[in-house]
Amino acid sequence: QLQLVESGGGSVQPGGSLRLSCAASGFTLDSYAVGWFRQAPGKERERVSCNSARGDVTVYADSVKGRFTISRDNAGITVFLQMNNLKPEDTATYYCVADKYFCSDNGAFYDYWGQGTQVTVSS
Repeated sequence: QLQLVESGGGSVQPGGSLRLSCAASGFTLDSYAVGWFRQAPGKERERVSCNSARGDVTVYADSVKGRFTISRDNAGITVFLQMNNLKPEDTATYYCVADKYFCSDNGAFYDYWGQGTQVTVSS
């Protein structure tokens, strides 16, 4: 079964850090565009970051630029999202995504979605 499994969410105080992981099962991610979306209650789903299939282009939402970093492991199995200087407005469920070809800000484009991991930033 081909799937993505996220981990690493949790609760943190403002200014803190978390690292989310997304592990592929049944396939490798080294030929896929990979990214992260998030959705907070009552808000629209937002693409946080995406790294192209060849790894040569990375995009970030303006709201996270300079604070979040997407990366991959050398084995092509896991994608990470390092989140620093977290703010209360980063509170959301975070989803890992993968697409065979492109990064898109339209979530419907992606071939695979993880189940989501909750991030809560609160004092």
